[in-house]
Order: sequence, then C-alpha cells, then structure tokens
Amino acid sequence: MPVVEARAVTKVFRDFWRRPKVRAVDGISFEVRRGEVFGLLGPNGSGKSTTLKMILGLLHPTRGQLAVLGRSPREVRAKARVGYLPEESYLYPYLTPDETLDFYGRLFDLNAQERKQRTAQLLEMLGLQHARHRTVGEFSKGMARRIGLAQALINDPDLVVLDEPTSGLDPLGCRQVKDLILTLAKRGKTILVSSHQLADVEDVCDRVAILYSGRIQAMGSVQSLLEDTHQCRVTFPDLPAASMARLLAAFRDALGTEPGIEHPRRDLEQFFLDVVEKARRAGGESSGAAPTQGVAAYLKTPARPEDALQQLLPQAAAAPAGAPPTATPEAQAAALREADEKLQQLLKPGSGT
Repeated sequence: MPVVEARAVTKVFRDFWRRPKVRAVDGISFEVRRGEVFGLLGPNGSGKSTTLKMILGLLHPTRGQLAVLGRSPREVRAKARVGYLPEESYLYPYLTPDETLDFYGRLFDLNAQERKQRTAQLLEMLGLQHARHRTVGEFSKGMARRIGLAQALINDPDLVVLDEPTSGLDPLGCRQVKDLILTLAKRGKTILVSSHQLADVEDVCDRVAILYSGRIQAMGSVQSLLEDTHQCRVTFPDLPAASMARLLAAFRDALGTEPGIEHPRRDLEQFFLDVVEKARRAGGESSGAAPTQGVAAYLKTPARPEDALQQLLPQAAAAPAGAPPTATPEAQAAALREADEKLQQLLKPGSGT
C-alpha cells in the first residue's frame, strides 16, 4: 500500500461569493512508496505548497482522492504518524532545545521518560547537545533549522514531510541533513521533500515530480529523467602525449568526428567538505553545530506492529509459498503463542515502539 496516494486531485480556491478564483492544483495523480525519498519540484506558484498542505490535512481537495497511510489526511490517526518540517522554522525563542522538544513530545502524548530519551538522542544526532541549555532565540538560522528537523522526528513518524530542509544550512549542515534523509529511508521511513535546491534533490531522491501550473509535467526516477542515452563518457588514466594522440586518432577514425576531452572534476560541495574536515582534524573549533552522531536509537526500531511480528517470525517470513511445514502443528501453535506474547510486550506503554 502506498504511503501517499493521490488520484486526480484538484484544488480550487474560491472568492467570498464562492466563485472559482484560482485552480492551484489541477488533476494530479502520483503515489509515494514506503521507504522512498520522493521529491516535489516546481517554480513558485506551481502548486507544491498547496499539495503539501492537502497531504498534511490542512486543506481539503476540491475533487479527487487523497490518502495518507491508507487514511484520510484529516484523520488524527494519520496525522499522528506524520512528521513535518515547514519552510520556516517557527519556534518559541525563549525555550531551550530541551524545552522545545519536550513541548512537541507532549503534543504526541509521549510519557516523560520517552520525551527525555528521545530529546537527548535527537540533539546528539543533530550535533546540538552542547547547546541544549541555550535559548532557541540565540541560535543561528542553521541551528534553528536543526531543531525544526528534530521536532519533525520526535514522534518517530512513518512519513516525514520536509519543506526546504536545507534552507539556512551551511554546506556541512546540508551534507549532514542529506545523509540523515538517506539513512532514514534505509530504516523504512518515507520522505517527501519539496525544495528549490535541485542539487540537493538530485542527491537524495529516488523519484521526483515536477509541477507547473498545477499539473505534473514530468515524473520518474532521477536516473531515467537525467540520463542522456545519446552520449557516453569514457574515462582513462592520465596518458603520455604520444599514447593520447594515438588513442584520439583511433576514436576519430571510428567516429568520423573529433571526440571531446575534459578532466574529471570534483563537485564544489565535496571539495568544501574536504577542506573543513582537514581544518577540524588540525584542531580548529567552531561555535556552531557539532558533527552529527549517527541516527537516534529509537528511530531504528520498527515503526509498526506488523514489522515487529515479522522480526519475531523470521523463519515463517522466509518460507516460500506452498512449502510443507517443517514442524508439527502443536509446535507451530506453541511458536505462534510465544510470538504473540512477545508482540504484546512490545506494544505495552513505555516499550518504545
């Protein structure tokens, strides 16, 4: 089942007299699969923000069908499984990071111990543990952005919606956030990204949809959309001039035209990260966010009871369809009872699932 499923979704904004004024989204259809990083792209006014608001249940489609986690986006049970980072991080400036994440944890009805554990893990994960007692109003835009990302993950969501996730971050922070997005996807989280930073989208997204005038103009995997199948590039090690001349002559004879020559380049982001890492190893210090420390432990656990059941019964899940049983019916019944008892323990309040 897709995590997000849109079928011919249209959103028309009306004026005071209920007359159609703007058709912001015009009959779009797409789906976002579990564990996928999906990019929603388009210029300003293309319908991206309206689409995100409908997915979050803040707006209702005029026509069409939209489901999030198999439910209406307006249902509380669907909203409870969604994490959202808005384009602007609206945080209370007089609260500390500890107090901010504790506040959002209360909104999701997490108990005190769970809020404390998750807050500590998130601050360590995002490199803000050294600033946990400073007020958020003192933070740079990049550090405040990290707190916004932390609040989007406090409820261990199945779907994470990120609107301009790297806005305000320096290149080091951008790389860390992109690595975090990829890691969360590997853990089974579904990530929906909307951004104008196309290089960031290219780095992390499995598939993208490009909107213009409220319609999807192109959609597919990044590889299939960007690959130029009419050209190919061959890379050789650095060769002596005589060898290179003979090689070019062979290509010229085979192709009937002069082949292009260029030296491979590193991208500027990677060069920047290498320079900063060398400076850090040499003993340089920064007053900003510290390097990230992996992924918060609670984000590594299965998010759904059926996932936990699959872990409890690995042999049953791996057995091919129609295979004969390898144990007696009595032994199978005992194993199922034991798995059910373990599952009930996992689902008890405070178990961390």
